[in-house]
Amino acid sequence: MIKKSVTMSDIAKVMNVSTVTVSKALGDRDGVSDELRERIKQKATEMGYRMHSGGRGAHDGLSYNIGIVVARHFIGDASSFYWVVYRHIIELLQTQNFYGMLEVVNDADSGMGEIPNSVLDKKVDGLIVLGQFADSYVERLMSFGLPTVFLDFYGSREDVESVLSDNFYGAYMLTSHLVANGHRKIGFLGSISSTSSIQDRYLGYYKALLENRIPLRQDWIISDRSNESDIFPEFTLPADMPTAFVCNCDETAYKLVNQLKAAGYSIPDDVSVVGYDNHIYSTISMPRITTIDVNSRVMSAEAVDIILHKIRDGSYKRGRTLVTGKLVRRESVKNLNEI
Repeated sequence: MIKKSVTMSDIAKVMNVSTVTVSKALGDRDGVSDELRERIKQKATEMGYRMHSGGRGAHDGLSYNIGIVVARHFIGDASSFYWVVYRHIIELLQTQNFYGMLEVVNDADSGMGEIPNSVLDKKVDGLIVLGQFADSYVERLMSFGLPTVFLDFYGSREDVESVLSDNFYGAYMLTSHLVANGHRKIGFLGSISSTSSIQDRYLGYYKALLENRIPLRQDWIISDRSNESDIFPEFTLPADMPTAFVCNCDETAYKLVNQLKAAGYSIPDDVSVVGYDNHIYSTISMPRITTIDVNSRVMSAEAVDIILHKIRDGSYKRGRTLVTGKLVRRESVKNLNEI
């Protein structure tokens, strides 16, 4: 069990002084005698208190830094969704005179990831966590009591705000688009147990099948990645092929298109393919891939707005914020109704 971090309030109680006095002493500000200042600093050291970085925050107890935490496997690709979101967050924080500190965590999925030094050393006022982490790691991170926002995933905790693409509805729209084009043999490509986003996209796909009385075939639910979230170079495709695949992301859709073409299939004449995210993969594919455009700037703006509200007001709550995407129709879907 992780030891609770020492706060100024803890020191104030032991020293029988106010938290303001402790803040002044540790920040080397006027209003505290030299003798008391030294006693407070000595007690803070004995109790294991970690000092904030200096500068502007000495006046209000803030560092004006926000930690942006992401697992390494999510940013292996320089054009990945999380790099785009990170750039948006940095730009938005700058307009509010805050700074973003990127913290890349190794081995997060195993729950053994190291807590970032910026958290341990109290150099950040809050955290924006990008992408799925193991529950055990989230619990460790949350134990430090910092205002936190999850971006692009959510967990079972009720005390953490999250900002999400409306994955359920987006995949529902994609699958309904295929059905409207005459498809009834529709597979899903994505590792359902990997992230909450993929799970929600699968459920949106399943809802569209249920509404149209299309049976769910387990042999058409195909994994696309390892437990470390590395997307497979190729996928295990069924002998009895569906006429269309809903892919959980554009990278998977792009790889599927290339694998099918290498196997002699024509896209979309033989198999239609749709993706998700409106990533660069959807536009470099031949043919270009129908997808859901996720508004990464709006998601980033919501996350920044929430974290700054939480820093200024510890009781602030927003809950889950859903950002609806937009269906982008391209050339990867065949209309079977015209046959």
